[in-house]
Amino acid sequence: METERFDSGSLEATEAFLSRAYTPMRIGGRPQNTRTRIVRNAAEGLVVDRLDFGYTMSYDANRLDTICLITVHKGSMVDTTDGRDDVYGPGETFLIAPPDRPYTGALHSARYTITMFDPAVLERVAAVGADAGGRVRLTGQRPIDAAANRRLGSTVTFLRDQVLSGPAEGLVVATAAQHLAAVTLSALPSTTTREDGHRTDSRDAHTETLRRAKAFIEENAHRAIGLADIAAAAFVTPRAVQCAFSRHTDTTPLGHLRHVRLTRAHAELATADPRTSSVTGIAAAWGFPHVGRFAAAYRRLYGVTPAATLRAHS
Repeated sequence: METERFDSGSLEATEAFLSRAYTPMRIGGRPQNTRTRIVRNAAEGLVVDRLDFGYTMSYDANRLDTICLITVHKGSMVDTTDGRDDVYGPGETFLIAPPDRPYTGALHSARYTITMFDPAVLERVAAVGADAGGRVRLTGQRPIDAAANRRLGSTVTFLRDQVLSGPAEGLVVATAAQHLAAVTLSALPSTTTREDGHRTDSRDAHTETLRRAKAFIEENAHRAIGLADIAAAAFVTPRAVQCAFSRHTDTTPLGHLRHVRLTRAHAELATADPRTSSVTGIAAAWGFPHVGRFAAAYRRLYGVTPAATLRAHS
């Protein structure tokens, strides 16, 4: 993981940094306070920046050629591209511009997070496009509803504060951009949504949805994930992923998650040193805070108690 910091009171230096870090642009600001602070973390095709502008700044920027999401924490941002006057405030996450379009706007004493990834990742998580050319494109800049906005914002926060805030963990970082792309496609209007904002019917409850959901669960069972996360990674609604499991398996998404976690706990118990490990600790690490329920589920699956598995290697 790479970290870069910028801190300057010079508009000229800020313009040069922004033009290098994002895309060539011209900026303007009020002279009484032009302090700009930026911290950039980048790893495995994902860039997450924290920006703090203590003044009003206008910008006229070239195309980005990347998916660029903005999450506003303080102040406001105004998109003036093509004569618009769209205002975004604290708590909102949005697409600043289509990757192939220049954009203009202004920010007012804004503190916000920028998250960027390659548009090609959208193609990979969607498999095929919904328009005639087979391309997957975002067709709107605001999330489809308040729940989608919260889901996208919380994903950005997790990536910023957990995945890219410390030493990079291979599995989590490697799948971070793909997961963000899936959440973005589930949250923003695109060529894969109907006019009512829901995912296209052809992607609902078929075996490809099941495959994606299971793959996400296998890769992220160690994380605090839920139905919304699984659905976003499978590129469908929560109801659709539930239907996919019901149609093609004898369990539910969360039931499959519990099973995967149980098998991971079993593997850890089978190799752990009983002098330094406990059933309670291993169960809690795999999302089973109630040790009695964990033991009952474990015995149904393996025919022995978790304590017996742990003691077998003493």
